[in-house]
Amino acid sequence: MAILDNLGKYRNTGLLLLRVGLGIMFIIHGFPKLAGGPDGWTGLGGSMKVVGVDFLPTFWGFMAAATETFGGFLLIVGLFFRPASILLIFTMIIAALVHFSKGDGLQGASHAIELAIVFLGLIFIGPGKYSVDKK
Repeated sequence: MAILDNLGKYRNTGLLLLRVGLGIMFIIHGFPKLAGGPDGWTGLGGSMKVVGVDFLPTFWGFMAAATETFGGFLLIVGLFFRPASILLIFTMIIAALVHFSKGDGLQGASHAIELAIVFLGLIFIGPGKYSVDKK
């Protein structure tokens, strides 16, 4: 369609919209976990048992909550974009494995898997020119 052919020149705007949208949602999703304190972090960090890590659950829970919250912020501004995306991929992989371990199947794990795929693609694409990391 001719009207849609010109949208290619707005790639950086599309990346900005994607970064801001995902970043806001991760902050909204992660901040309550971060604010939950050590008790909440311990429960969240217990999820690492799905990969055989059963030590320091409070630390792992804090890391997951911080990754979602601060990773969301880093996505928005486009700072340390690729490292933040890698950490978010790892968090989404653990989330998907937790869903599988609970018996939720692919239906339950699909959202985390989809987000991991998006972050993997963004690692290759980069943050775009409307970012602190712009090249």
